[in-house]
Amino acid sequence: MLRSIRYGEADRVLHLYSEDRGRIGAIAKGVRRVRSRLGGRLEPLMRVSLVLHAGRGELCTISSADTVDAHASLRERRAALERASQAADAVLRLLDAGEPNRPAYNLLCRELQLLDEDPGAATRAQALAFRLKLLLAAGFAPELAACASCGERGELSGFSPSAGGVVCPACEAGSFPISAAAHEFMVESLGRPLAQIDRDAPEGALAVVDRALAETLEHHAHVRLRRVA
Repeated sequence: MLRSIRYGEADRVLHLYSEDRGRIGAIAKGVRRVRSRLGGRLEPLMRVSLVLHAGRGELCTISSADTVDAHASLRERRAALERASQAADAVLRLLDAGEPNRPAYNLLCRELQLLDEDPGAATRAQALAFRLKLLLAAGFAPELAACASCGERGELSGFSPSAGGVVCPACEAGSFPISAAAHEFMVESLGRPLAQIDRDAPEGALAVVDRALAETLEHHAHVRLRRVA
C-alpha cells in the first residue's frame, strides 16, 4: 500500500500497487470506526491480500483484507520509515498506470523487506540505488555505458539529463560534471541486488547521482521527486 487518505467521516481512500494490475485506487468504507473488521490491516507500507469489488466510479471497494507482511520493525525506526515512505512515494508518482509492472512491484517489496529486516539499510546510498532500479523498471534508466549523444565509449565526464545519460567532452553542452565514483555507483547499483549495494559510497558522489536521477525524471517523465537527503 502506497498511501492512505481520510475520506468522509469513517472511510479511507487508498493508493495501492499490485503485482497483476499495477496501480489501483480503492476505498475502505468504515475502516476508521473502532469496530471495523478492516482496522489495522490497511496502513501504508503494509503488504496485504485484498478482495476488491469494482464500482461505477474509478475506485474499487475493499471487502476483505489479510496481512501478508506488516513490516512492523521498520515502523519502529524513524530512518527506515522515512526511506520506506520515499520508496512508496516514488512508485506512486512514477507508475501511475493501471498496468502491471512486475519488476517494479518486486523491487518495492524487496526494498520494504530490507528496510524491515536490516537496520543498516536506511542509507542514502540504498535509497538512490532503489530509485535507479525503479527508473530501469519504468523505462527511464539513464545511458551509462556510452555517450548518450554520439555513442562514444571513451572518456565520459559529463551527465546530460536532456540526452538521457553520460556524455563525452565533445557532447557536454548542457551537461554537468559526473565523477568516476558517481558513475561507478550508478553502474554497480544497476548490476547488483539491493542487498549488495555499496552503502559507504562518498557523499559527494551520491549528491551527483541524486541530481542526475532527479533531472532525468523531470526531463523525460515530467515527474518531480523529493531529493534523497
